[in-house]
Amino acid sequence: MSSPTDLTYSTYLRLDELLSCQSPLTSEHDELLFVIIHQVYELWFKQILHEAERLQATLEAGDAAAALATARRIAKILKTMVGQMDVLETMTPRQFASFRPELGSSSGFQSAQFRCFEAVLGRRDFGKAVIDETLAAIMARRPLFASLLRFLAAAGLAVPEAALNRDPREPLTPDGDVQALLAEVYDQSGEPAEVCEALVDIDEGVQEWRYRHVKMVERIIGAKVGTGGSAGSSYLRATLFRPAFPDLWEVRSRL
Repeated sequence: MSSPTDLTYSTYLRLDELLSCQSPLTSEHDELLFVIIHQVYELWFKQILHEAERLQATLEAGDAAAALATARRIAKILKTMVGQMDVLETMTPRQFASFRPELGSSSGFQSAQFRCFEAVLGRRDFGKAVIDETLAAIMARRPLFASLLRFLAAAGLAVPEAALNRDPREPLTPDGDVQALLAEVYDQSGEPAEVCEALVDIDEGVQEWRYRHVKMVERIIGAKVGTGGSAGSSYLRATLFRPAFPDLWEVRSRL
């Protein structure tokens, strides 16, 4: 064990290990960029999951200030991830095609961390083939919106019992009673409304990332079958504009 005085920038960040994790399969110049961008995305997914766990804990503890700070951090990370698409889009279709055959059956659809993030947001319609122990455990816990409802209840708002006691394994669907509650929250314009808006920022950030992801895929491979045999851009388009928190969007028609 080294002492703190022996610690350096390189050893603290374990740069020797980190920088040895890029192993392109070809000599094509652009493959390194492809590898690094996707590794960086996985690191951001790891951080988002870390932040989301704290966000749910602070919401359920009734700590509005901490919940706001954490939700805003997640939204900023999502903005950063969207911006990284600009870098990936500097790769032309021919440049990607030069190493794409070597990717075999690998595909971004196989990202376990992104599925976990979707589960935290409330998605429950995963195919059985992709549900491992980690994902199953997340799906058995309350999603983020359920933690928001507990925050609102702790703030003295009359959250419908059916919504508070919803089976966490069931997908979220629009609820008129919850929307009536949220309309009351927004009418009061206090901290609870700020927290709700912070979750809308997260939801919008995810939808924005999905949109940029679709356009990046269309720009690079067009309508071809996705890498690894996935449905490619046609599947990605089907995921667009599908909110994680539908009640937070529906309530706008009531205000």
